[in-house]
Amino acid sequence: MTKGQQSRDEKFRERWGEFLGYLEHLRETQDRGALAALRRGLAYPPGQAMEMYPYIMPHLPEDARSWESDVAFLIAALFAYHPDGGGWGNMGDHFRLARDPQGDDVALERRFSIMLTAHPDDLPFHLRQAVGFLKSRERPIPINWPQLFQDVLAWGHPERYVQRQWAVSFWGKKAPSSEASNSEA
Repeated sequence: MTKGQQSRDEKFRERWGEFLGYLEHLRETQDRGALAALRRGLAYPPGQAMEMYPYIMPHLPEDARSWESDVAFLIAALFAYHPDGGGWGNMGDHFRLARDPQGDDVALERRFSIMLTAHPDDLPFHLRQAVGFLKSRERPIPINWPQLFQDVLAWGHPERYVQRQWAVSFWGKKAPSSEASNSEA
C-alpha cells in the first residue's frame, strides 16, 4: 500500500467510520426493522427513500456534501440487502471469487465489464445487480463494505483508478493460496 493510499484510507475511516460502524451494529443486532427500511432504498434513487432518513441522517458527517450523502444512502441500501460481513478486497476480487473454475464465464465477464464502464449516474443500478448476483451464489460472497463505499465515492475520478483496481483484481494474476483460503471461508 502506498503512502497516498494509506492517507486516503485513514481520512476515509475518520470521516465515515461512525456511519460504517452503525451499519455493522445493525447487522450484529439483527435489527430487522431498520434493515428493512434501508432495503426499501433499493427501489429509489439514492437519498430518495424517506423511510431511510431516520436511520441514516444521524450518522452522516455534518459537513457531508449531497453527493457523498447519496453514496451513503446507496451503500446502506445495498448493505441491508446483503449484510454478510468478512469480505476482503474490492468488487473485482468479489467477482473473481464468483467465477466457475469449470464453467464458461462469458456472461460474468460481460456483466463485470459493463459495470466498469458505468457512468456515475448509472452505477447504483449496476451495483444493485452486482450485489444481488453475489448474494445469490450457492455460497454467497461477502462484500468488503468499507472498500466499496470508498470506491463508489471515487468512481468519477478522471484517472478512473477505481475501475483499474477492480479490473486488475478480476483479471490479474493472484496467488492461488489467497483465493483458495478466502473461497473456503
